[in-house]
Amino acid sequence: MKPIITRFPPSPTGYLHLGGARTALFNWLYARHMKGTFVLRFEDTDVQRSTQASVDAIFDALQWLGIDWDEGPYYQSQRFDLYREYIRKLVDTGNAYYCTCSPEKLDEMRKTAMASGGKPRYDGTCREKGLKPASDSVVRFKAPLMGATVIDDVVKGPIVFQNSELDDFIIQRSDTTPTYNLAVVVDDITMNINTIIRGDDHVNNTPKQILLYRAFGAELPVFAHVPMVLGNDRSRLSKRHGAMSVTAYREMGYLPEALLNYLVRLGWSHKDEEFFTRDDLIEKFSLENIGKSAGVFNPEKLLALNADHIMASSPEKLAPQVLPFLIRKGCPAACDNHLFKVIETLKIRSKTLEEMADGALFYYACEVRYDEAAADKFLLPAALESLTLLARQIQAMTSFTEKSLEDAFKSVMETTGLKLGKIAQPVRVALTGRTASPGIFEIIEVLGKEKTLDRLNRAIGFIRSRAGETS
Repeated sequence: MKPIITRFPPSPTGYLHLGGARTALFNWLYARHMKGTFVLRFEDTDVQRSTQASVDAIFDALQWLGIDWDEGPYYQSQRFDLYREYIRKLVDTGNAYYCTCSPEKLDEMRKTAMASGGKPRYDGTCREKGLKPASDSVVRFKAPLMGATVIDDVVKGPIVFQNSELDDFIIQRSDTTPTYNLAVVVDDITMNINTIIRGDDHVNNTPKQILLYRAFGAELPVFAHVPMVLGNDRSRLSKRHGAMSVTAYREMGYLPEALLNYLVRLGWSHKDEEFFTRDDLIEKFSLENIGKSAGVFNPEKLLALNADHIMASSPEKLAPQVLPFLIRKGCPAACDNHLFKVIETLKIRSKTLEEMADGALFYYACEVRYDEAAADKFLLPAALESLTLLARQIQAMTSFTEKSLEDAFKSVMETTGLKLGKIAQPVRVALTGRTASPGIFEIIEVLGKEKTLDRLNRAIGFIRSRAGETS
């Protein structure tokens, strides 16, 4: 069996979006699973819309996702001489011809065909004229008039196209630039691509490409046309369904592993499993398990899966990813053991890195800002005794351990007759400024003895000052 060679050929006319990222992922996973080769190629023949900024954005997105390539990047805009050489081969072998029909003539053909109930198509006026190249001529492929072209699709099964429905399509424009179908086939032949995994919006291009392969005497690749990703209203996925560019998800605090996991499940399955690591996917991915039904994008499921991947990641792995979010918020954090401890307390309650960064800010604050409603409810004179006793207990500790903290809280409970909840909530607000946070013992352990005491004493002072104001 020949080594598998797949490719991802984006058009650099914008950011990499979810549909394109899934196509890249499927090709990359299959190449990695089969220990083959993955090729990156930019289809940048649309000079007006293709930009270097888009190329850089696609690089950035692929690198963040961890989708690396073995060959390339190749650029179609640098391969025009090669395309012209292959077009000459088709003309020389009688598989293509020059056509000088004017736009007006072509429009007349379309109207005539439609008036008789047929499809608008070229009627072959120049097919047998043997014309030479001219300044206004295009090159058309001489498609067979009889028989059928069959796509043996791995996903969809056999798809049959009657050749009578395929007209003599243009392969070179009048400005000598190649058309999409010609350039793609020449690229895939010369790059030895033998497996093409792409969206099923390309199905109608495939019979034309198969005819070109045969005209060049080249072996056909394996085709796998994957159902499109749809929005929840079953229309083509777009921003209005909540879909963003790949890098927008990075900026919102999603992990690349979570996005990969979610994208692969939009059209592929393995038993009843939902959670996959990158290594799991490489091990288990196969073309046979690509589904025939369109995947429906669900932002809530993606968010839940991101939370699962955060939970499954070590603090050491998460720290360099959450650090930029903290820095953007003006937080003086560093990728150190303290941040590892902070993350460990927040993993279970964070769905995104952005949310984790927000949750971590109180750990680094020089002075906690109290949520007004939280302070009004819990930082009251009734809490003074328990806060003061707890501060004394912590001050007297010779060893700052979880056991000594538990003993300190038990002592306050015995002295005041209060249950833990009545003590813990004022302490929580004193330490974090809010009512929802990680566990009290976790917080105190991460804050350390000095910072915990400082915050307890500040809360005591805050309560006394408010009591003085109202007395």
